[in-house]
Amino acid sequence: MMTLKEAIEQRHSVRSYTDRKIEGETLAGLTKLIEEINKEADLHIQLVTEEPKAFSGALAKYGRFTGVRNYIALVGKKSEDLYEKCGYYGERIVLFAQQLGLNTCWVALTFRKVPGVFEVGKNEKLVMVIAVGYGENQGYAHKSKPLGDLYTAITAEPQWFMDGVRAASLAPTAMNQQKFRFEYDDGKVSVKALRGPYSSTDLGIVKYHFEIGSGRKI
Repeated sequence: MMTLKEAIEQRHSVRSYTDRKIEGETLAGLTKLIEEINKEADLHIQLVTEEPKAFSGALAKYGRFTGVRNYIALVGKKSEDLYEKCGYYGERIVLFAQQLGLNTCWVALTFRKVPGVFEVGKNEKLVMVIAVGYGENQGYAHKSKPLGDLYTAITAEPQWFMDGVRAASLAPTAMNQQKFRFEYDDGKVSVKALRGPYSSTDLGIVKYHFEIGSGRKI
């Protein structure tokens, strides 16, 4: 299995999928990780398989999605940090899916909710979904801002910090906006979301990428 750093390099958003089913050890591994994350983070993330209706309408066509039959519903209790938490743990699932040979795409709006397919309990909210399956291709690398536009260094930045920022620069963000900024000061790292749609979710995603690239928690 590829490493998480390799998964970061190789993973790109994929919108077109084959009809190959997610099954066997791949399905078991994905299901197990979601169960572990739900316990660890007190979330209600659910894997939906062989359900094509959510991506069969005009919204999916607008989003250029084809063949999506599987997706992960990011659901959790309403809270101030729900979007960031779903970004962090959702990307953990995304990169594991890449390690399993699957492809993915974060989806905020261009799908429709199908009644009875997944649960959103009282005081819970669906943040977004992640399309998952076997892609018709491996996707394409997105354009990234220069690393210097993604961080500020108060003191001289070490290599581990730069490795983390580079990993964060490869993270998927809404409309590829990269609305985040890291700061380094004498061994301390912080990161904040800038103004932009779903930038709170993006913040969770880039935090996870930074931790993998740098080998350090923020």
